[in-house]
Amino acid sequence: MNQQRLILSSPLLEIVVSRLAQELIEKHQDFANTVLLGMQPRGIYFAERISRELTRAMTSGSSSHNVPLGYLDATFYRDDFRRRSSPLRPNTTHVPFVIEDKRVILIDDVLATGRMVRAALDAMTAFGRPRQVELLVLIDRRYNRDLPIKPDYTGKRVNTLESQRVLVEWTEQGAEADRIWLVG
Repeated sequence: MNQQRLILSSPLLEIVVSRLAQELIEKHQDFANTVLLGMQPRGIYFAERISRELTRAMTSGSSSHNVPLGYLDATFYRDDFRRRSSPLRPNTTHVPFVIEDKRVILIDDVLATGRMVRAALDAMTAFGRPRQVELLVLIDRRYNRDLPIKPDYTGKRVNTLESQRVLVEWTEQGAEADRIWLVG
């Protein structure tokens, strides 16, 4: 029997997004030479929220500031790519800028084992060699890491068992409300 426990929902989710955007502004200030990369498939929704909040927070009077935003698919860079019984379906990669010598903020909704982040780091090299890469995640599933990967910015840390999973529901994907659940 699967139990569900609500981890995060509105309006607290909006507060978390706002706080993370403020942390980014504090560190990157004018975002010169900085780009955002949302990890496909679900990290792009969180990346879009962060991007909108950065634009809102950095707009003053008549001047507006947009930080470049792209979507990165790491499907074919996964270490289990050839080990699956059914083929993986790739998502769209849309990186309309070169990341050579840029500061990249890699964004995903949930950090669990760290394997997808490792795959994304490999996939990024097709677009250049970044000066620096930082990781921003909405949920950090502690105690499930297979690789030594740690986020630079975290919305919420959650202690989970290996048998549990985090389910993120976005209104952009058709959910009635934004909610994050711990299932299992």
